[in-house]
Amino acid sequence: MAFRSKAYQDGAAKIEAGRLYSPLDALRLAQKTSPAKFDASVEVAMRLGVDPRKADQMVRGTVNLPNGTGKTARVIVFAVGAQAEAAVAAGADEVGDDELIEKVAGGWTDFDAAVATPNLMGKVGKLGRVLGPRGLMPNPKTGTVTMDVTKAVNDIKGGKIEFRTDRAANLHYLIGKTSFTDAQLVENYVAALDEILRLKPSSSKGRYITKITVSTTMGPGIPVDVNRTRNLTEDTDEA
Repeated sequence: MAFRSKAYQDGAAKIEAGRLYSPLDALRLAQKTSPAKFDASVEVAMRLGVDPRKADQMVRGTVNLPNGTGKTARVIVFAVGAQAEAAVAAGADEVGDDELIEKVAGGWTDFDAAVATPNLMGKVGKLGRVLGPRGLMPNPKTGTVTMDVTKAVNDIKGGKIEFRTDRAANLHYLIGKTSFTDAQLVENYVAALDEILRLKPSSSKGRYITKITVSTTMGPGIPVDVNRTRNLTEDTDEA
């Protein structure tokens, strides 16, 4: 049985058993129940009613959070020439081609996102075993394989997040920090939710979103009412 700190237990005690919270109430409660002494991340976990084994039911996308994530993402760019210079100017944390590829191939993954120009994908492709399982592989569908590296770097550092279903049809993503206002958190929550709803596969039958949980770093999970998908910033329930 996992050990839970007193701060965690005190926070968990504030969550009503059997209650499904509105998104705004859940986010407010997440801030109150965070046991961390630092500015913890606020995260959302969703269970989708899709079969990720089927290519046409894989849910994957990106969204620019209106209030950012509260952290500055570390971005590397595989590029040469003018695109490499543009990436450096945009604030990429590391830029290169063969040498950077070999560094990552050796197991270095101390970054949050990777961008590549199309002409280098033939070489970057061999990093699939390292980057794929971590969700860091550049992909044209998420805007990380592009000649416009300036936009890609700016978007990621400005609060762009990526999400995709795992083998169990779960989505996990960051929507901010506990230092955010509840209005900022719910605006980010709405932006991500709207995009996930937009991406519902046409072949998916039955309920699309089956479970939502909000939590903070090291904090307890708070169950969210999956039926609350509209007018979320106007919620007046009390947690």
